[in-house]
Amino acid sequence: MNRFEQAVHDCMQPTARLLERTTDPLHRAILLNFWRHVHLEGAGDYERIVAPDMMVEHPVYRVAWGARPAVVEGKAAVLAFYRSVGETVLWHSDDRLAVADWGICDEITFHQLARGADLAAVGYEVGRADRLYHVSSRQAFIWPYDARARLAGEHLYEDKTSLAIEEVAPAEAISPARVREIHRGQLAKLEARMGPRFWVLEKPL
Repeated sequence: MNRFEQAVHDCMQPTARLLERTTDPLHRAILLNFWRHVHLEGAGDYERIVAPDMMVEHPVYRVAWGARPAVVEGKAAVLAFYRSVGETVLWHSDDRLAVADWGICDEITFHQLARGADLAAVGYEVGRADRLYHVSSRQAFIWPYDARARLAGEHLYEDKTSLAIEEVAPAEAISPARVREIHRGQLAKLEARMGPRFWVLEKPL
């Protein structure tokens, strides 16, 4: 594995470690929803993210990336938001993760691997439209959940003072197809370990 492939493969280890220390049923269900969500998103399986057992009826996303902050409301808009990512490779690292009754807060380093043209479209300043770039920045991910441990939205805030952009040789890159394959494999392992519907809080508080 190259550095990007390894990073995608390992991105949910902090969640696994926090789950081991967590006993509250609601908190565990929130963490498991979050864990499953990340793998479904990485696999491109967006319809299952917005299913009624994963997400509230009217989610609200607040996204402060690049130069164009946006509010995304409703499941149809959320699906369009995920699909707009296209062939950009996304992952996160260096988590400072916490869970509470209201949801999850995670300060992370958020990573994107994409063509210059795609990054410029969301407001990042890159040198060449046809080159490949690795963009990273510290971000606060605040994800509210309801009493049934279903996602109510995502509030994503970028620390622009930490923004770093490096050009990447095509030979070093990881393909979107490989990322989807990794997430599908990791999700299969999670399902085998936790059992069917492991993310569902059977007895809401």
